Amino acid sequence: MAKPTSRRRFLKGAGAAAALASLPACVQGQQRLGRSRPPNILFILADDLGYADLSVYGRRDYRTPVLDRLAADGLLMTQGYSNSAVCSPTRVALITGRYHQRLPVGLPEPIEGTEEGIGLPAAQTTLPGLLRAAGYRTALVGKWHMGWPPEHGPLASGYDSFFGIAPGAADHFTHRYGRVRENVLFEGGARVEREGYLTHLLADRAIQEIRGARAQPLFLSLHFTAPHWPWQGPGDAATSSAIADLWHRDGGSLEKFAEMVTDMDAAIGRVLAEIDRGSARDTFVVFTSDNGGERFSDTWPLRGQKSDLLEGGIRVPLIVRWPAAIRAGTRSDQVMASMDWLPTLTAAAGAPLNGYAPDGENLLDVLRGQAPARPRKLFWRFRGRDQAAVRDGDWKYLRIGGEEQLYNLVHDPRERANLKDREPQRFAQLKADFAAWNAQMLPYPPAPASA
Repeated sequence: MAKPTSRRRFLKGAGAAAALASLPACVQGQQRLGRSRPPNILFILADDLGYADLSVYGRRDYRTPVLDRLAADGLLMTQGYSNSAVCSPTRVALITGRYHQRLPVGLPEPIEGTEEGIGLPAAQTTLPGLLRAAGYRTALVGKWHMGWPPEHGPLASGYDSFFGIAPGAADHFTHRYGRVRENVLFEGGARVEREGYLTHLLADRAIQEIRGARAQPLFLSLHFTAPHWPWQGPGDAATSSAIADLWHRDGGSLEKFAEMVTDMDAAIGRVLAEIDRGSARDTFVVFTSDNGGERFSDTWPLRGQKSDLLEGGIRVPLIVRWPAAIRAGTRSDQVMASMDWLPTLTAAAGAPLNGYAPDGENLLDVLRGQAPARPRKLFWRFRGRDQAAVRDGDWKYLRIGGEEQLYNLVHDPRERANLKDREPQRFAQLKADFAAWNAQMLPYPPAPASA
């Protein structure tokens, strides 16, 4: 028989419940998990970095000691994916936790120029919005590329602060874009002029954000513009004005690409050093890329590059460090896509989804080593060259133009042995699965008429 509850015990319990209810949601969630404080979160996104562009993933002509050390101190993932083969759709999937094909802003591949009419809707649930509602301070430092401030800028989509560029690229020194060389560097919702190499400016601002957020948990998105074109290293300020076209397809080299990547690696080192002076043990750090590598990247042993649904266009480096919860020096073959980070990071933060249903999966238990890797089924499509792909467990259906293929990625990550005739039932099933998924997504708008 249960003992009757005394008035004193009842009031004590009620007081404790009221005190818990008055705390931010993320703190309540951590206390239920037996922790006193939610982790700070640093999400670092490189731009156009290929699968093997870090020395820890196999790059041979330069070294990336900071990111190599991050991997040694945490978890290196071998099957991380971007949701798209280009940048803005992946960023939509990352911030919403959904297939970007569900939103009009995710249909351009990528968003071109500085259009003001398209962007992420302010009413859309987002990762920074969920974390902010749970008590986090949220900041984006770097590239946005999901619309034009202020209506479609970061401050309308869950971030407390923003310093970076709005469109997909900019001169790394003048911070200008397009034929008219329009300034695209923003602070908050207003354009600002700053001197300096963009990688360095972004690292400096990230350090300021870390120093200024000690009183509450911080979600910091650090989205570098390197190593995206234009091909400018940190010592190229004097020649910046000589680039007539930022695409400058006659520019760049392996050496210049190495300068950009190793400089970004060093900049990340400065940011991590600031974290190490504070609460490194309780900071969840993620490093990845928005899509596969471009012209000077290394994607070995994969085929393809940016704009391909071959593995080299969508498989990306993925490193996670959280000393309080993830064992150092570990590796994982878990398949994980950009959209999985919303449910995974909100779970780590103890932040409620409030009824929101992302397409991504919460993989926190796998990252923490509390569960084995589990099979995933993921879908891609890309308008260029009429591409489609499905990853289901070890198998991948791929269509490029009129050519259809089937690969076992475990035995053949280079996608060379087309097994569609040997495995006709599996091929037919995956092809049908893609058609069923695609029917649920928004159709592409009509292609513009050719001149």
